[in-house]
Amino acid sequence: MRVGEGRFCEEFSPGYYGVCAVGGMLSAGTTHLAITPLDVLKVNMQVNPIKYNSILSGFSTLWKEQGPSSLWRGWSGKLFGYGVQGGCKFGLYEYFKRLYSNVLVDQNRTLIFFLSSASAQVFADMALCPFEAVKVRVQTQPNFAKGLADGFPKLYKTEGPAGFYKGLLPLWGRNLPFSMVMFSTFEHSADLIYRNVFQRRKENCTRAQQLGVTCLAGYAAGAVGTIISNPADVIVSSLYNNKAENALQAAKNIGFSNLFTRSLPVRITLVGPLITMQWFFYDTIKVLSGLPTSGGSIRHLDETDSSAY
Repeated sequence: MRVGEGRFCEEFSPGYYGVCAVGGMLSAGTTHLAITPLDVLKVNMQVNPIKYNSILSGFSTLWKEQGPSSLWRGWSGKLFGYGVQGGCKFGLYEYFKRLYSNVLVDQNRTLIFFLSSASAQVFADMALCPFEAVKVRVQTQPNFAKGLADGFPKLYKTEGPAGFYKGLLPLWGRNLPFSMVMFSTFEHSADLIYRNVFQRRKENCTRAQQLGVTCLAGYAAGAVGTIISNPADVIVSSLYNNKAENALQAAKNIGFSNLFTRSLPVRITLVGPLITMQWFFYDTIKVLSGLPTSGGSIRHLDETDSSAY
């Protein structure tokens, strides 16, 4: 069965971008919720690397000192915060990719991927930031709050509106490079698989084949993006726990080499499968709507290159 039969809507229509936004919201929210225990450990390793110095000992320490429920602390911030972020990120990426591909006709595809993902991520992180501010405090300060319901008013009372966006610049510093590398790596990996493995255009592949390409390209995207974004991720956790007044001071306190190595093993364990599952769920929703999966070249840029398929 070819993709396109029984479509819910046409590509690049308002309904299409709506499907992409809903798909991004559901895929990002549910996958981030599922890995909450690893995220709790990651944040604590970043804030207190001496106490939480490895994955196994870190889990053991959290379990013994704070109980098994501590591993799910901040779950609501993961579900709703990253759900909102995912909806903006995936939905706006599709919109900006179409926009830039039509405006920048003669430009390199990588530039279009970079611009599209960066534009989408700016808005996505603005939506995420308040949730992230509460989530990190809930995960690392057991007496701060139980979740979003009591965390939001407490943070507003103690720090005002600025407290919700204290980490926005480091968040952009973490997520903008990650998003740009992730989407570009995904797009190029998918193209590579279609060209060299299936040796046919995406439109001529089955749904199962397209979803298989999505998983392979998604894992590659997650692995590369993790390494690029690790320094900013460590700084974000430091700022939200008042370990430093600003990003420069946090980086100085942490140390250059530690920015790249601290919590990296747990982030690789966390992000690789997470991004793979996000792309898989996202594209599954698109397929169930009768739409083709993500990846594959932008059409007007591919028309002169069809012989490669």
